[in-house]
Parts: sequence; C-alpha cells; structure tokens
Amino acid sequence: MSSILTNTSAMVALQTLRGINSNLAQTQNEISTGKSVGNARDNAAVWSISRTMDSDLSSFKAIGDSLALGQSSVAVARQAAETTTDLLTEMKTLIVSAQEENVDRGKLQTDIAALREQISAVVNTAQFNGLNMVQGTDQVNVLSSLDRDSSGNVSAAHIRVDRQDLTTEAGTFNVSGTSLNANATASAAAVSDAGNTAVVEFNSGAYTDSGLMARLTVAGVQIDFEGGAGLDQDDAAAFFEGAINALQLDGITASASGADLTITSTRAFEGVSLDISELAGAAANTHIANLNGSATAGNPVTGSIDERAQNVTFSTTAAVQDGDGYRVSVGSQSFTYVAGPNESFEDVARGLKAAVDSAGLEGITTAVTQDTNGAWQLKVDNDGSSQLFQAVGNAGGTASGGLFGLDGINVTTEAGARAALDNIETMIQRSIDSAAAFGSSQKRIDIQNDFISKLSDSLTAGIGSLVDADMEATSARLQALQVQQQLATQSLSIANQQPQNVLALFR
Repeated sequence: MSSILTNTSAMVALQTLRGINSNLAQTQNEISTGKSVGNARDNAAVWSISRTMDSDLSSFKAIGDSLALGQSSVAVARQAAETTTDLLTEMKTLIVSAQEENVDRGKLQTDIAALREQISAVVNTAQFNGLNMVQGTDQVNVLSSLDRDSSGNVSAAHIRVDRQDLTTEAGTFNVSGTSLNANATASAAAVSDAGNTAVVEFNSGAYTDSGLMARLTVAGVQIDFEGGAGLDQDDAAAFFEGAINALQLDGITASASGADLTITSTRAFEGVSLDISELAGAAANTHIANLNGSATAGNPVTGSIDERAQNVTFSTTAAVQDGDGYRVSVGSQSFTYVAGPNESFEDVARGLKAAVDSAGLEGITTAVTQDTNGAWQLKVDNDGSSQLFQAVGNAGGTASGGLFGLDGINVTTEAGARAALDNIETMIQRSIDSAAAFGSSQKRIDIQNDFISKLSDSLTAGIGSLVDADMEATSARLQALQVQQQLATQSLSIANQQPQNVLALFR
C-alpha cells in the first residue's frame, strides 16, 4: 500500500542518516580533541577512573617539586658538613704541630682561631630557602609520596632527614628536670695529686742464701736481687728502692722502711703492674714476699697499683635521650654537656671531657675510656691540691652543639695542646658522621625523585590508554562514516521520491 501521509522508507532512511551523523559527530570530536572519553557522558566509569588518576598525577608533580626542594636543602647541608670536615682536618694539622715543644704556639693558636671562625661562617650560611640543617636538632620531613589504599583513602608519606648540629653551642642544663644521677657515678668525692701505693713486704730468712734470685717487675721493667751471706729482707727492700728510683720511671717512686718497700705511682690514666717472683734458691712455695698484706701461697705474687685519676662511670643499661644533661664538678667549677638525638654515653663522656678541657684548669687532665664491663668513663686527674669531684644528671635540657668544645681549644700550653688533640678527633668524627648522614638522605631523596618522575610518566601513559582516541582507527572510521553519510543521503532522497509515484495513478 502506498501512502502520501506516511513514508516508511523515508523514516527508516532518516533514522539511519541521523545515526550516521551522530557517529560522525563523535568521530570528528575525537579527532579534534584527541580523546575517546572527553567527559562523563562518553563513558562514566572510565572517565571517573581517569579523573582520579589525573588528580594523583597533579599531586605527584607537586611532590616532585617538594623533593627537588628537599634535595637542594640536603645538598647544601652535606656540602657544609664536608667543608667543616676539611677545616677541622686542617685544624688538626696545626694541633699536631703544637705537640712539638720548639714551636710558636701563639701563632698556631691564631691560625686555629681563624679556622674556627671560618667553620662558624660555613655553619651559619649553610641554608637553602631559609632552612639550615646544620643548626639545631629538629627533624625535617620531606614530602615524598601520596599513598592510596584499596579503599581509596589517601595519606602522605615523608622522608625524614635528621638535622646534624655542627654549632658550638653549650646547651642548657635543666636544673629542675628529672634526676639522672643514677646513670653517672663518681668514684670519689675529691681528686688530688696523691699517688696510689702498693707495699711489698719481704719475708725474713730467705735472702741469706747465696743461691736465691728474687725478681721484682714494675711496669714491665725487671729488677733482680741476688741473696747472699749477711743479707736479709731489709737489704732486699733497700736494694729494690734504689734500683726503682734509679730507673726514673715516669710517675713511679719507691721508699723502703725495714723490710717494707712502698711503691708509689702518680700515673694519671695508667695502672702499674707488679710481679714478685723467686727465680732460684728457695724451696717450692716459699713466701719470699707479700704484697699489700697478701700471703697467698706460692709465687709469683702479682698485683697492680691503680691509676691516680678518678672517674665518672656511666650506666651500661640506661639509654641517652635528647635533652639529657650531665654535669661534672671539679673544685668550684661545673662543666655540662647535654645530649642530642641518637647520642650515647660515649658522646656524653667526650662532651664532658671537652667542657673540662676548655676551662684550662691548671693540673687537671682528662681522658675517656671503657672499663672491663663496657661502661664508658670520664677520667679526671689532678696534679694539684685536692678538689671537689662529683657528677649529677637531669633530663629535659636543650642539646649542646655537635662541635661543642671547639671554642675552648687552646694550644698555647703543652697541656692544652695534648687535650686539643683528643678533642679534635671527636669533632672530626662527628663532622664526618654528619656528612655521611646527609649523603645517605640525599641519595634516598634522589632515588625517590627518580621514582616519582617515572611513576608520573606511567600514570600519564595509563590515563592516555584509557581516554585517548586511537587516531588510526578514528581516521578509518571517519572515512567509512563519510561514505555512509553520502549513501544514507542518497537513500533518503530516493525514499522521499516515493510519494511522487502516486501521481502516476491519477493520470
């Protein structure tokens, strides 16, 4: 049936043309924008995923800027620490020269002061965008990533960089802080020049035998006494007194009273070993001598004379916290060191040594050692009149600078030059450790920055694969749609001619 009111063929052709035009419009839009999914209408799920990833990509670009800033800040700090190490090494050379007696220590001290001022200048100017990482002890957090979990929750991640304080600040001792006295034990209430002694009591009846040979070993030096007719224990004591004093051993003297030989040592940081043995002549297990009243059977009889120095022994079980301050009193003066983050009792002992040495007290010398239990000790020797000696500790202070004690280095005296040699080694090691710590942090930031750059590229590629148009396929589709459009137009034109055929029925 033909109708002039309803042209079904034209309707079909028109719908086909509309579909082709719609597809053609979409294809042309993809070509002009380069995207197959340009908005949520195109593909809501893909568009949502791509927008989330695009948001993360923008954040990672900002993180890259943060990492670049942190990288530059740490690089400046590392260079400052390395420069400080070089300057301290140069200072050490001058201090070594000051150990010689025939030098102008005053001129050496002038050069040391100049290097000290240069170190201060380096530390004060080592900042980037206002951040100085070689001053203070606060941690610096560098934004390194955004972490998104499976639930879509986002959290920021940071690279922690510890400041490395290379200042010479003294720190602040908190007088009202929690007591730490139990962590630092002084061996005596006073330090004095009095030497420590050992008494050798030579036994009677053993020295008349001309075949007897007795040996006394003092600080590794052997002295032999040969018995004989008419000789007795008093003669043995007198002989060893003369022999020991004739050796002029550093800090060691002897005096005899009857059969008792008193050996005195004023060696500051070194004990003196003693050994009394019978080489020949006496029957087995004969007591040729007693030491400090000891009558242990057999020989040799061994012992020692303790060092003269007193000590502060630090705990082997307690930990050192940031702000823990320890104070040592010598006479009327007190010397303080306040620990910073990640320090140990070795650092505390060396800090207190630097504090005491900086005062230049006449006759006072110091050393840092470990005892047989592994406990760190600050040893203080006094070659003058007796002085008060005590140690206390409190928590909650402000940490001393990493180069604390540098201001007190003075090589104008022999004692000062010796003390400076020990202290400069500690400061050089701290500076080296600081540079190494900054180097490790900088390397980690470099790695993270490289990863973020690659991750951003991967995200960009991933987003592109979701929403970018395939231009080869789109181009081919455009050509096909253009042909389809032409054919559909022709088809519609033909369909629109159908009502004209009805006129032939009325001719």
